[in-house]
Amino acid sequence: MREILLQDTRTGRQRPLTVGPSGAVRMYVCGPTVYGRIHVGNARPFVVFSLLKRFLVHEGYHVVLVTNVTDINDKIYAAAGERSEPSATLASEMTAAYLADTDRLGLGRPDHEPLASATIEEIIELIERLVEGGHAYVADGDVYFSVRSYPEYGQISHQDISAMDQGEGVEGAERKRDPLDFALWKAHKPSEDTQWDSPWGKGRPGWHIECSAMAEQLLGLDFEIHGGGSDLIFPHHENEAAQTQAARGKPLAQLWVHNGMVRLQAAKMAKSVGNIFLLHEALDEFGRDALIMYFCGGHYRQPIEFDAERLGEAASQVRRIREAARGLVPGPSPPWSTELRERCFAALANDFSTPAALAAIFDWVREANRATDPGGSDDLHEMLDVLGLANLLVIEDETAPEEVKELAAARDRARRAGDYPEADRLREQIRAHGWEVRDGPNGAELLPRA
Repeated sequence: MREILLQDTRTGRQRPLTVGPSGAVRMYVCGPTVYGRIHVGNARPFVVFSLLKRFLVHEGYHVVLVTNVTDINDKIYAAAGERSEPSATLASEMTAAYLADTDRLGLGRPDHEPLASATIEEIIELIERLVEGGHAYVADGDVYFSVRSYPEYGQISHQDISAMDQGEGVEGAERKRDPLDFALWKAHKPSEDTQWDSPWGKGRPGWHIECSAMAEQLLGLDFEIHGGGSDLIFPHHENEAAQTQAARGKPLAQLWVHNGMVRLQAAKMAKSVGNIFLLHEALDEFGRDALIMYFCGGHYRQPIEFDAERLGEAASQVRRIREAARGLVPGPSPPWSTELRERCFAALANDFSTPAALAAIFDWVREANRATDPGGSDDLHEMLDVLGLANLLVIEDETAPEEVKELAAARDRARRAGDYPEADRLREQIRAHGWEVRDGPNGAELLPRA
């Protein structure tokens, strides 16, 4: 198997991926908090780590991918209150929407998708261990992790402990021994309509302890990769690492791998900011293939801008591969293909550089377009498949429906008459039917939308 290097946030350097005692690469990725439909920024870790799994499997690794669903959270209670519906109902509705929206990405499902609400027993046991070990304390039904009891706190985020803010605001401030401490268990409040029994009274878990318990339950300890967005480095992943190590005496994970944020209007895309583009809307407008191409076009660790220019470029790249596919047939690839195939997979092995892998793919397409006999497409299919784009080589019946042909004819008449606003309106109608109209020297051509 090829050696895989990934950037580890904890050590700040690239480290080789190892295989666990069972022979598997175990990977836990923090999933969504289900208080609303997910946006494109939420989708980036889903895409990044789904594709990373595809690549590792391609290289011969056995991978177990766990992506959780946070269905107990302050944000869910708040959103449910605004909608005047039970929090469990809202969480269930939004979980179903999340599954439906990410299914449309066509990358398959994680091997396990645990719910926080189904892990209460494991959460309570983990908190009990922390209390028994002197790393947590009880205060009026709340339980807090004592940050200063754990000397290695800060190893994930590399922040000065004196400058840290857990982001819990004034909640529980009078009960904490230290402002830096964070909640493991929260006593029941009248405004919260779900609660569970615990040794400390009725209540519900804090956010950070949920992921530690879900990860350990399904993957054990010291698993190979813990992933998620870079906005989770502190406090979420810092707290996960600290509480698990303090309770168990073993690390939660070996590599901490983080993807950069998706930015809209130069700010991190987030519901709290209000600058969001919902995933299902993006899929409707730009199509699945263009969206996957867009994500692959940026290195996973870097922030990427979400705008019409970049999505248009991704759609153009999708069309370029589809057009090349018309001249290709399945079968062994020509000799010049070997070097480009190796370059593609070497790029993915070097900190999962999808932009460099795409560059090799488009060099392959360029060579094929130049060749008198481009040979078979097996290597191109293999490279695209790892990136979830092999369907671009599938040539289906591309005959436009009669309704679309009539719209194209009407648009052509409008153009010849100089009525360009009407021509633009008809173009959008054609797009709404899933087709693109392209003007060329031989007239307009109808193509399936990317």
